[in-house]
Amino acid sequence: MSDLIYLDHAATTAVHPDVLKEMLPYFTDKFGNPSSVYGFAANNKNKLTEARETIAGALGAKSEEIYFTAGGSESDNWALKCTAEAYGVHGGHIITTKIEHHAILHTCKYLQNRGYDVTYLDVDENGLVDLNTLEAAIRPDTFLISIMFANNEIGTIEPIKEIGEIAHRHGILFHTDAVQAFGQIPIHVDEMNIDMLSASGHKFNGPKGIGFLYIKKGLKLKSFIHGGQQERGRRAGTENVPGIVGIAKACEIAMAEMEERMKKETELRDYLIERILKEIPYTRLNGHSKKRLPNNVNISFQFVEGESILIMLDMAGICASSGSACTSGSVDPSHVLLAIGLPHEIAHGSLRLTIGYENTKEEMDAVVDNLKRIITNLRNMSPLYEDYVKKNHIQ
Repeated sequence: MSDLIYLDHAATTAVHPDVLKEMLPYFTDKFGNPSSVYGFAANNKNKLTEARETIAGALGAKSEEIYFTAGGSESDNWALKCTAEAYGVHGGHIITTKIEHHAILHTCKYLQNRGYDVTYLDVDENGLVDLNTLEAAIRPDTFLISIMFANNEIGTIEPIKEIGEIAHRHGILFHTDAVQAFGQIPIHVDEMNIDMLSASGHKFNGPKGIGFLYIKKGLKLKSFIHGGQQERGRRAGTENVPGIVGIAKACEIAMAEMEERMKKETELRDYLIERILKEIPYTRLNGHSKKRLPNNVNISFQFVEGESILIMLDMAGICASSGSACTSGSVDPSHVLLAIGLPHEIAHGSLRLTIGYENTKEEMDAVVDNLKRIITNLRNMSPLYEDYVKKNHIQ
């Protein structure tokens, strides 16, 4: 790992050493089931209460509004399916966007097959939702708006507070998939008019297999997983105590270090973007230049395939991606890049680089130097580039 440059933190992150240390006893000495009545188990139940309070504090929420899940996808499914069941009268109408994570898009398709109507909003060339278009899409039977906090591919941060204001003005519930945003940037659910929020531990140096759904007090969402009375009767199954302890510790660290981390990652991000755009011709930045996650860089390189770039970066010991890890292996271009107006041939040549707290400026330099070599080599083998050079008389 010492020679590896890891720039795929949007896909997953390493567990922070302090998180692992906090978790380990709950695999061995403190293995009790928190639903049991004896003291040995009750200590774990108290630990879950503490964890819930930590998460709630990070959001400006109440501890009883936090429900632990297996991750972001489960949280998204729970929010959409159970809201539809509780609030969708004779089907009803949901509004989302064309650039959501597939955990939202595929759940919406599932609901459409069961009689619900879904409007998929367009976004502009930066990936931003137009608020006037959103409000115009509202119908008398609209019961839910679900729009992600920040895009997992291009990093664009949506106008969440304003979206929530529109939703509440029309008596509509607002859910946001904050899997890429929570732990990275400040979020306050009441100030931002959020009714439900999804998050996942492994995106901010917590363990995999644990996430949470914030459900505003008073919402009548029913159980998503039926069985026992865990999670106050709304999500059955023996609690993942080590995971819950881990996500709470990761949250605690993320909140304590957020300001410093955002500053560092933004500086590295902007440095990396500036070097790539300045030193490699026929490139473009995808996503908003300012309203974007501190750690996200998404660049399109004309005349080359993104998969080829990834393979050659991997050979150089650099981990990156061409989009969401959930669609790895797909031959289709990113639905996000198509939604912001990129033609197929340019969307296919895109690269996502996402920075973590351990990355350095020296690593950014190494990445750019390797990219310059890789892109030059790939373009020299590209018939598209050859034709472009001939047509434009480029030396």
